[in-house]
Parts: sequence; C-alpha cells; structure tokens
Amino acid sequence: MRSLLICGCLAGISVLAGCGGSGGGETKKAETQPQSQEAVYKPTGDEGSVTGKVNFAGQAPKMKALQMDADAVCAAKHKEPVYPEAVVANKNGTLRNVFVYVKTGLEGKNFAVPSEPAVIDQVGCLYKPHVLGMQARQNIKVVTDDDTTHNIHPMPKENREWNVSQPPKADPIMQVFSRPEVSVPVKCNQHPWMKAYIHVVSNPFYAVTGDDGTFELKGLPPGTYEVEAIHEQYGAQTQKVTVAAKQAAPIDFNYKSDQAYVPGALKTMPALIMHCCGEM
Repeated sequence: MRSLLICGCLAGISVLAGCGGSGGGETKKAETQPQSQEAVYKPTGDEGSVTGKVNFAGQAPKMKALQMDADAVCAAKHKEPVYPEAVVANKNGTLRNVFVYVKTGLEGKNFAVPSEPAVIDQVGCLYKPHVLGMQARQNIKVVTDDDTTHNIHPMPKENREWNVSQPPKADPIMQVFSRPEVSVPVKCNQHPWMKAYIHVVSNPFYAVTGDDGTFELKGLPPGTYEVEAIHEQYGAQTQKVTVAAKQAAPIDFNYKSDQAYVPGALKTMPALIMHCCGEM
C-alpha cells in the first residue's frame, strides 16, 4: 500500500510539472522557433491587388468622453476631451479602424515573416494605433511615451496570454504571437479606458482603414479569395473576389449605424461598449 501511495504521489508531481503554471518553458520554445524557409512564396511578376473602401451609412453613435482623472499624468496630457475610437466615422462617409485581410485562398502558401517588428505605442495614455495588424511569429514591440506606468495585457484565446508592466522610460517590450488569431483585445490594467485590438494573420495581405476609409492589399498572386473586414462594434463581413494577373480587383464593404452587433463576431469587451457609447 505504501509503495502504491508513493507511486501515485510521484505520478501527480509529474503531471503538475508538465502543466506547471503558465507553461512558460513549452510556450517559449514554440514561439521562438524559427520559420521554415523551404516553401516561402516568391513573387512571379503576375501579382495583382484588391482595392476598396469601407462605407458607413447613418449617424455614428455618440461617444462619452474618456475619464482620465484617476491618473493626473494622463489627464494633463489632454486639453480637450478625448473620445474612444470604437466607432470613428470619416467625413467622406467611410469608417476608420476596420481591419481588412485575406481570410482564405492562400492555403498551401508560406509567406516570409517580416524582420521588422509591429509597433504599438502608448501616447497620452492611449494605445496607438487603436487597431494593429501583424503576421504570426512577427515580433511585436511595445513602447511608451508616457511618464506613468502602463500595463499592457493582450487577451488571446489561441496564443499565450501575457501581461507586462512598463514604467516610464523603460525599454521596449518584445513579444510574439505564434499562431494566427484575429481580434485579440488589449487592455491596460492600470488605466481601464485604454483599449486596442491586435489582428494576427498568416499572410502579409492586410490593411487598417484610416482617415479616408480606403484599403489596398498589394502583391496578391492571381486567384480567388475570401476577403474579410472586421470592426469592433459592427462585427465581420466577407466577400469573394477574383484577382487577375497584374490587375486590381475592386471591392467595397458597407456598414450601417443601425446595424446590430452580432455577439461572438469579435471577442469584444462588453464593458468597453457600455463605457464608450452609452445607450444606442
């Protein structure tokens, strides 16, 4: 009986060791493993593109100004009220901060991971950019311009979660997402109004709409693709498009202010929607 108890305890210890804590050792190995270069896609000269814009019809929801009084350093950075970027309508009837990428059609192709990191900054106690695109296994570099301590906390489901404090004038934080995963919400545990989204994809064909609501996905091999647009408030839309050799294929996406948000389309934070937009 005693020998059985000892064996059982040793087996339990072995299981706990394998699962221990955050599983940092195993995760680290997976995320720092170099990408195989054997089948990296090489341009042929026949590549085309997808171009378009994200239209927005109706009145954008009225946002509540962010309350930064809890940190005097943050509040002092802004002379005018600061509003959330959950819904930003452009003057030309388009929508900002929409992530557009090739979702399907590139299966079997392997694309080189950029050597330069994707960068997210903390400026005036806000994340810049609010929506960031990057490739899996590409480094992400977190920097800060603020004289207060931040705490960047992405909350992925398919990748390792991390939560790192960054005091003023600290060195950049370098991390990696090893697997594709769109709509990773990011928060700061020190400043609850700080929100952003990181979209991690398997290919370099992505864009985030800006002041004019347009996008361009350049360098696509000829073929038929499913292109997806994702907005944190209004969810995701997809369209199929065929790219001919050396041609630009036009597509537009259309969102409406009264469009119902579909739960689960994004891993969105309900408290953020309530805080930003009030009643809709």
